Amino acid sequence: MSPRTLDDLGALEERRVFVRVDFNVPLADGAVADDARIRAALPTVTELLERGSTLVLASHLGRPKGKVDPALTTRGPAERLQQLLGRPVAWLAHPIPEALPDDPVVMLDNLRFDPGEEANDPAFAGRLAELADLYVDDAFGAAHRAHASVSALPELMLASGRSAVAGRLLQREVEVLGGLLRDPARPYVAVLGGAKVSDKLGVIEALIDRVDALLIGGAMANTLIAADGGDVGESLVERDRFEDVRATRAKAKERGVLIEVPEDAVAAAEISLDAPRRTVPATAIPRGLKALDIGPRTVESYAHLIGDAKTILWNGPMGVFELEPFSAGTRGVATAIAHADAFSVVGGGDSLLAVKRAELEDAFDHLSTGGGASLEFLEGRALPGIAILEG
Repeated sequence: MSPRTLDDLGALEERRVFVRVDFNVPLADGAVADDARIRAALPTVTELLERGSTLVLASHLGRPKGKVDPALTTRGPAERLQQLLGRPVAWLAHPIPEALPDDPVVMLDNLRFDPGEEANDPAFAGRLAELADLYVDDAFGAAHRAHASVSALPELMLASGRSAVAGRLLQREVEVLGGLLRDPARPYVAVLGGAKVSDKLGVIEALIDRVDALLIGGAMANTLIAADGGDVGESLVERDRFEDVRATRAKAKERGVLIEVPEDAVAAAEISLDAPRRTVPATAIPRGLKALDIGPRTVESYAHLIGDAKTILWNGPMGVFELEPFSAGTRGVATAIAHADAFSVVGGGDSLLAVKRAELEDAFDHLSTGGGASLEFLEGRALPGIAILEG
């Protein structure tokens, strides 16, 4: 995948550019609680402004399901962008050309307030296309969605002879993740966590063809352990995936790829701050308890494998890291990756939050803004938002 970029655009003076950004950020009373995704869009926004264009920015926010939800308006992100840019950002509730102000930067309201967005409706895309002369997609986190602003809109732009290219953020994501697909330095170690193995079987299958070791954590590890006959107590398990897991492990063994699961686990009867907890073997969790974090022996063994790696991919926490009693495993893995002499890539909202909490953002080579998009890209799938931009 090699999309056209801002370098492929000609002169931009007096041109209006529609920029699809990913400002799907957490809010607190309408204000932005974490502006990382807004900051990530600044290089593209700033470059386009410096080149003389005016901008119409658009993003989705949450899941309003095609209806206007005042709690999910983009006013807050627009105000935060205005602060970061140090220049006015106008806000427009409805994407009507006649209502478009002359301001250099205009932010549309939540695209998903219109059912046409998620339906990839050409009519809705047509209304958006009337707002600008050119199209730039800088929303990697939405690149795997065939939605109107990601798929139908750039298709319409190209069909009418207007340019459609990737912004700097999307360009960087494709370059970095594409490098993991092509020729990563070895040993290449992938660390995968999260709740359900079913969510990541596809990427596990794909990674087996590329990595030297897979380190599994989070509740998804329970399914692998239980499929091998381990007793995981009351832990979350996807029993309908046992055959898939066994087949995947057999493929890994055939390819000489190491799949590591936890040796020990921090277990408790319930997910709460004050629940009594015990560190127990991950294959022999007592009845009534569930694994909520990887244990210290697992952190140590994973850290050893991570320390020998030259390329590291991490997606997904090792446990219920949001609660301090069950955060040590995720923090330990984050610290090990940060200290490794390797090219490191982390993706997924929970992993990024864990990195931020540990104040390790600067220790990673690439913080991917896409969770599901990153995984689908690494599976080798063609993402609609990128495929349409390929030259």
